[in-house]
Amino acid sequence: MEKSSGTSASLSDLLCREDQSFLNENQDDTEYILSMNSNPCSISEDDDEYIQSLIRRETSPDSSSYVSSAVFSQSWLNHARLDAINWILKSRAFFGFQFRTAYLSVTYFDMVLSRRTIPNGKLWAIQLLSVACLSLAAKIEENRAPALSEYLVDEYSFESSGIQQTELLVLYTLKWKMSSMITPFAYLHYFFAKFVGESWPKELVSRANEFIWVIAKDISLVDNQPSVIAAAAVLAAYDGQLTKERMEIKIGLIPSWGSQEKEHIVSCYKSVISPNLLPTHSSSTDVLENSTITSAADTKRRRIQ
Repeated sequence: MEKSSGTSASLSDLLCREDQSFLNENQDDTEYILSMNSNPCSISEDDDEYIQSLIRRETSPDSSSYVSSAVFSQSWLNHARLDAINWILKSRAFFGFQFRTAYLSVTYFDMVLSRRTIPNGKLWAIQLLSVACLSLAAKIEENRAPALSEYLVDEYSFESSGIQQTELLVLYTLKWKMSSMITPFAYLHYFFAKFVGESWPKELVSRANEFIWVIAKDISLVDNQPSVIAAAAVLAAYDGQLTKERMEIKIGLIPSWGSQEKEHIVSCYKSVISPNLLPTHSSSTDVLENSTITSAADTKRRRIQ
């Protein structure tokens, strides 16, 4: 079967013969996190410069080469995607993978879906794609990548050869650029230092991590920058009742974002904390200065394992 190309290509065209030289690529240092052993609130000029460079990389031509994900407007595909993400998170916990590994696999997944067509109702193809994406992410990020036969799916039994062929299709679609992608986890401690300030309870980082997955389940990762998702998650973890004015002040601390990115942050924040519009006037609940966090988001928090 010949390789397909273009946005009309089908995931059913699994055979694409490419070498595996990508496995020898050096990994870029994209997961910059301020050390928790030092003062996590101390931001240097080097920190600022590095984070700005990450945000610029997010908007580089290579990063924006994928088409809009209007395909996700299909109801069956949305449900299948959610099932795939839940399986990825369940498998992450089972194998003990990093959250970055799981996030990268969903990023690969969304990128492929934005470029290749899956026939309506082909749920097995969606699940096979999720297995291949998680396997590839694990090979790049983890010290030990499980054998293909170790990836278990309740509804289906995929042969290792089929998973491997799908991996090659993913690599071909993503042009073999797998290890240089940025995730929201690279920004969490920096944004807490910028948005919250002097100190914050450590559990807020865990809450922001959970909110990242709430957002990821709701939107395509192709259409939203990792820094935008991280900012929304940090703000929601910090205070679930920020006014629009207070949000704009916080967001303004990061000069790299334009009006579109700011709108996306507000939209992602709303999707986490409430289906209602943000209040437009300040109130006594605008600012949260102590370490006791009360948030409207508590009623919407989802367990990811």
